[in-house]
Amino acid sequence: MAEFFQLSVDERLEALVQAANLSGRPPHLLEKDVWVVWSLRHLFAAPYAPHLVFKGGTSLSKAYGVIQRFSEDVDLTYDIRAIAADLIGDTGTPLPVSKSQEKKWSKEIRARLANWVATIVVPRLQQDLGQHGLPATVRVEDDKVFIDYTPLASGTGYVTSAVMLEFGARSTGEPCELRPVLCDAASHLQGVEFPEATPQVMRAERTFWEKATAIHVFCAQGAFRGGDRFARHWHDVTRLDAAGFADAAIADRVLASAVADHKTVFFSEKHLDGALIDYRAAVSGSLQLVPSGEALTKLAADYQHMVDDGLFLNEVEAFDALLRQCETIQQKANAA
Repeated sequence: MAEFFQLSVDERLEALVQAANLSGRPPHLLEKDVWVVWSLRHLFAAPYAPHLVFKGGTSLSKAYGVIQRFSEDVDLTYDIRAIAADLIGDTGTPLPVSKSQEKKWSKEIRARLANWVATIVVPRLQQDLGQHGLPATVRVEDDKVFIDYTPLASGTGYVTSAVMLEFGARSTGEPCELRPVLCDAASHLQGVEFPEATPQVMRAERTFWEKATAIHVFCAQGAFRGGDRFARHWHDVTRLDAAGFADAAIADRVLASAVADHKTVFFSEKHLDGALIDYRAAVSGSLQLVPSGEALTKLAADYQHMVDDGLFLNEVEAFDALLRQCETIQQKANAA
């Protein structure tokens, strides 16, 4: 069986086109998915892997199979207990006790994380790519690493030919578990061997609360901390609900409180009037998942961009139907 990256350029493109024809998925998304899985295989074979947790929407797609959309970036947590053991001290509690201490921790952790990424992660990636002659380069921006690959196929431009590895280090990443990850093209081409990985993955119940509270902030502010492409979070919470993970997360009050406590300390946000957003209230009866006004217009536009570039791998509901589902989840969470 031929390994994908050992094929010639023409053979790799032919393999992607064949997989696209059989799966109905665009070749440029199948190609990027290969690089995502290769990246996970690389990261979780590294010496630092025991302290790393794969999280976010891509983990829901690749590790849990909950969402049927293309998720392109790799979100990772480097255990705060590994990078900041001296700050945590003997208490064992990975949360600072005051705002001033939070600022001190965050500043120190960001500096340590950026140094770790630049001196440990990037050189090892460059060595792996060079050793196997893979058509990609590595660049770094603080705690983000970009694997820029030479694309064989192209889309509308909404999806770039780069895998972003976004690292954070202010959480333990728990609860988590080992999950297998395969390339989307693998099941459609029996004669080609694609990368595989077994990363340590954040449990889907925590991911629900991470996304739900992020949506809550967007509804309050009309903007999203993570950039311009954000409609995926609304899609993801509806799929988590359909798979039963939302109900499990809502019932787990300890987990909900832990996420709220963590975000209150490390990700403090304000309403437009300057008042602090209350994460604890959000997970205890005041969650908002449906925006209004200009925020709603922004969300609708971004959702349409996702549809236009083929990021949804199956047929998806209209935007209004998506919002109705989110409103149902909101009511269910608040009633609990």
